[in-house]
Amino acid sequence: MIFELFNYWIVILLMMTGFYIVMAHSNLIKKVIGLNIFQTAVFVLYISIGHVKGGATPILAEGVETYANPLPHVLILTAIVVGIATTSLALALIVRIRESYGTIEENEIQEQDLA
Repeated sequence: MIFELFNYWIVILLMMTGFYIVMAHSNLIKKVIGLNIFQTAVFVLYISIGHVKGGATPILAEGVETYANPLPHVLILTAIVVGIATTSLALALIVRIRESYGTIEENEIQEQDLA
């Protein structure tokens, strides 16, 4: 039973790890890494949901009755591209924040804004 749901246990572990990193650390780079781990968990979840036992590649062939749905995999490919773009944008913004404030620690940035 546990091994049948192994993918979902991995999803839960990755989601909680990513969420913990985002909430527990004030370093902006660590927050971006935590968001990427959380995003990877969502990818694994969608791919796991899209899997069909005994499903063949969605190419018409004789003798094949059950096909796997390619839509979740296509959506994940698109999400990976969007994830890379948002990660690169976040890192570029962190570089600019470092240039402006001299730090990438969220607490120190807030202290400088309040002063």
